[in-house]
Amino acid sequence: MQASYDKLWKMLIDKKMNRTELRELSGISSNVIAKMGRNEFVSMDSLAKICVALQCNIGDLVDILIDKD
Repeated sequence: MQASYDKLWKMLIDKKMNRTELRELSGISSNVIAKMGRNEFVSMDSLAKICVALQCNIGDLVDILIDKD
C-alpha cells in the first residue's frame, strides 16, 4: 500500500504555490514535505494542517494505492 500526493501537487500548481509556501502557510515541517515527495505516509495531523491552509478535504490531497499482489 502506498500514498499518492499527485492531487496535492496539482493543486499547488493551480494555486501557483510552491512547496516552501505550503510549508510556511500550513505550519508543517520540511520533513513532512520530503516524505510526501517520496509518496510516504504522513500523520493525519499534518494532512489536517494542509487541509486548513488550502481550505480543502483530505480526499483532495491524497490517494491510497493498493498493491495488486
